Amino acid sequence: MKHIFLYGPSGSGKSTIGKQLASDLKLPFIDSDQVIEVNAGISIPEIVEAEGMPKVRDLETEALRQIVNGSESVIALGGGALLREENRALVEKNGKVILLKAELSTLMDRLDKDPNKRPLLAGDLKAKLTAYLEGRAEHYASFSLQITVDEKSVDQISRQAQVLAGRHHLSAMGEYDVVVGSVFNVPNLQNPIIVTDENVAKHHLEKIQTLFNAKSVIVPAGEEHKNLETVSRLWKAFLENGLDRKSTVIALGGGVIGDMTGFAASTYMRGIDWIGIPTTLLSMVDASVGGKTGFDLPEGKNLIGSFYPPKLVIADPSLLLTLTERELRSGMAEVVKHGIISDPDLFAMCQQGMDWVKANLEEVVKRAMAVKIKVIEEDPYEKGIRAALNLGHTVGHAVELVSKFELRHGEAIAIGTAAEARYAARVGLASQGTVEAIESTFSKLGLPIQIPSEMPREKIIQAMRVDKKKNAKAIRFALPVEIGKVELVNVDDLESVLE
Repeated sequence: MKHIFLYGPSGSGKSTIGKQLASDLKLPFIDSDQVIEVNAGISIPEIVEAEGMPKVRDLETEALRQIVNGSESVIALGGGALLREENRALVEKNGKVILLKAELSTLMDRLDKDPNKRPLLAGDLKAKLTAYLEGRAEHYASFSLQITVDEKSVDQISRQAQVLAGRHHLSAMGEYDVVVGSVFNVPNLQNPIIVTDENVAKHHLEKIQTLFNAKSVIVPAGEEHKNLETVSRLWKAFLENGLDRKSTVIALGGGVIGDMTGFAASTYMRGIDWIGIPTTLLSMVDASVGGKTGFDLPEGKNLIGSFYPPKLVIADPSLLLTLTERELRSGMAEVVKHGIISDPDLFAMCQQGMDWVKANLEEVVKRAMAVKIKVIEEDPYEKGIRAALNLGHTVGHAVELVSKFELRHGEAIAIGTAAEARYAARVGLASQGTVEAIESTFSKLGLPIQIPSEMPREKIIQAMRVDKKKNAKAIRFALPVEIGKVELVNVDDLESVLE
């Protein structure tokens, strides 16, 4: 894991936002200007007055070398700290830079109220600030991760920074980090063991096993093996490899591997630590976060399970490059679902089609994961709004089961989401335009939207009745109202959903 650097003009809020971001991520906060002043023993204005701005830049370079060698932190940089190429290269090698930008009027208002002196802006503030921004416009524009801070709260900006950085700290159900980026070694793991399947092992096991210096257990691939027999095999493998309560299990694979590994870890010796390294788009954006673990029974999916979050999730988009076209498309069903639930901009990205998605995989993963993280932090045990994540899953799980898993999970969820959207329109919750937008988006991504004609409707309804989301008399559906909003509705006439 690496540092997060906040950069931008004076008055953009780097220190204020940095402190909030550090608090949210449970990381230390460092103000690079303060490091310079501590090292020099005098304030920056005093350094400028005595030795000039070039001396400040030299001290800045020294401070940055010191900072990057410290523990992972959120760091607020001076407004010109990265003008020197040496500094920029050092910072970008050791973390991600997020540029904060604001309108002149916003900066003026903030700087007018700020008691701190800024030597470069002394005198006519408006004239000096205008020249300052014009002189650095090209430099600031060269940073790819940017946030406009005008008229946003500190909390909103912190959340946006977490999405851009691909870094979250979850605390509603256990404490753990979610990181989007290259897989990295986690120090001090005791006797780790990797659980993966025979397909993933061919592509990724050797690399991950070397990185973690871990043993491994390989299980058959596929939803049909997500059962008690496979979980029992994992328990036995843990025993045979000498795992104890201080050991860590690493789930390397898709949602099936994550669900079973998490459940096996939750029950072995009454619970040992586990880490998730998802290798499918579907598992990155959905199954890997939230702490739901379990396995299937012949009567239905995920009927046995527990809430047991991992200690860390590392979502490395480069692992998706080995996926088949069908598997990648399948994962997009959950991305579309997250857009429908609460992120219209993400939904609009999905409407661009698969070519755009492939060219922007990291951004898609970051935004889709952020939707789920926000929901599960508000409602970790599915007492309320978390049920919105079940959009498309009541019909989808049933269709997947009746197909005997010939349909991929994402394909079934696309079918289920479209069916539930059509039902929402029939009962007056959603407009026909919303239904058409959902169906056309799935179609552009190459995903099905109709239940196969040969699939017996009575078997689908029977599978829905066993669904774990049911209550005494009805099943609770998450139905789309518009793009960005869903509503929870109890439905007792299941036949009407499939009309």
